[in-house]
Amino acid sequence: MFKVFANAWKIPDLRKKLLYTLMLIVIFRLGSSIPVPFVSAAALKEMLSGGDTLFSMYNIISGGAFENATIFAMSITPYINSSIIMQLLSVAIPALERKVKEGEEGRKFIAQWTRYLTVVLALLQATGLYFGLQGAITTKSVFSYLVVVFTFTAGTAFLMWLGEQMTEYGIGNGTSLIIFAGILAGLPTGIRSLLTSTGALTSMTGVLAFVAIIAVMLLLIAAVVWVQKAERRIPVQ
Repeated sequence: MFKVFANAWKIPDLRKKLLYTLMLIVIFRLGSSIPVPFVSAAALKEMLSGGDTLFSMYNIISGGAFENATIFAMSITPYINSSIIMQLLSVAIPALERKVKEGEEGRKFIAQWTRYLTVVLALLQATGLYFGLQGAITTKSVFSYLVVVFTFTAGTAFLMWLGEQMTEYGIGNGTSLIIFAGILAGLPTGIRSLLTSTGALTSMTGVLAFVAIIAVMLLLIAAVVWVQKAERRIPVQ
C-alpha cells in the first residue's frame, strides 16, 4: 500500500489531486471547530451523554462537530438523503427517468435539483434540531432561530460544495471522503469510550471484552469488503 502511495506521489497530476483533497479535508476539520451562536456546546455534550441514539449518530458522522455545536453539525446527511430521494423519483416519475437517460445534460439537471432539495431538507432538519435542542439553546427568540437554522443550513451547503470539488478535482468520491474524515476524527474518542465502558483499563475481563469487540469489528469490515469486491464468473456461450 505504501509503495503504491509513493508511486502515486511521483506523478505530478496525482500529487496535485492528493494535495487538493487533503487541503479540502483540512478545511472541513477547521470548519468543524467553528461554533454556532446561541447554542451551548456544554449543554449539548450533556444531552449526548444521556445516550440519545439519534444525536449520537449525527455526532459520529460529523466527527464530533455536532456535540461541539459547530457549523458542520448536520454534516453531509441532507445531501445524502436528497440524492437517495432523487434516485427514487427518477424511477417513479417518467419525466425524470427520461432526463436521466439524456446523458450528460440529464445528469447535470438531476444534480442541480439534488442541490435544491438538499437545501430544503437542510432547512427542515435544522429547524427540527433547533426545537429538539431547546435545552442547549441559550437565547430563545426569532432572531436566534434564524441564526441557528441558517448557519446549520449554510454549513451543510458548504460541505455539499466541498464534496463536489473533491469529486471533480481531487481523489475519490467527495461525499464518502467527508463522511470517512468525520468518522476517523471521532475514532480516538470512540476507542477511549470503548475502553472505559468495557473496563479494559481496570480488569482482565475488560481487556478480553475489548479484544473481542475489536475482533468482531475487523471481521465485519472484512466481510463487507469481501461482499463489495465479490464477483461471480458466469460462462457465456
